[in-house]
Amino acid sequence: MFSAKADEIIKTLKKEYPETKYYLKFSNPLQLMVATILSAQCRDNVVNSVTAKLFQKYKTASDFTKLKEEDIKSITFFNNKAKSIREASKLVIKKFGGKVPDRMEDLVTLPGVGRKTANAILINAFDKVVGIVVDTHVIRVAYRLGLTKNTNPEKIEKDLMAAVPKAEWKRITWLMKDHGRAVCRAPAPICSKCVLSRICPKNGVTK
Repeated sequence: MFSAKADEIIKTLKKEYPETKYYLKFSNPLQLMVATILSAQCRDNVVNSVTAKLFQKYKTASDFTKLKEEDIKSITFFNNKAKSIREASKLVIKKFGGKVPDRMEDLVTLPGVGRKTANAILINAFDKVVGIVVDTHVIRVAYRLGLTKNTNPEKIEKDLMAAVPKAEWKRITWLMKDHGRAVCRAPAPICSKCVLSRICPKNGVTK
């Protein structure tokens, strides 16, 4: 059953962040696969800065099988991520004809691609909405707002899918990310400036 509280939260955040949009820059599913792998525990602006040059040098899945660590060295955990991108690209060629697959069950078989990353690829590259992207901002904001009592991303996703109409599954991540960056920050939110303060139980907020 959809939540009236979730509906109010979404409407309020839409007014507060009317320009909300997806945050990683890409031109095709392969680029988004690479960008999402790079984005784990790394700021989006850093990823976008790196991929601006990276995507000029590497064009195809075959190109990315030869990715050099030095080309992404400003990214956190760049050695592991370079390996994941190379291996994922090899699998894209071997199993999927050189094209990033557009099904959840296929995407999660790729190295470096978990459910969160797969959702991001499906939603933003293929416009296929089968779930909600649960990143660190969504985990924090959803919990503080009382939309979930869970801390596990997959359980949080299920809670949000039950509370939020499917038409909003794509945008709710963007809205919560914008709000998490601007106001509902870690470790301490700026509750005095929050448009949701009236209906927020402030779960886990200690100040």
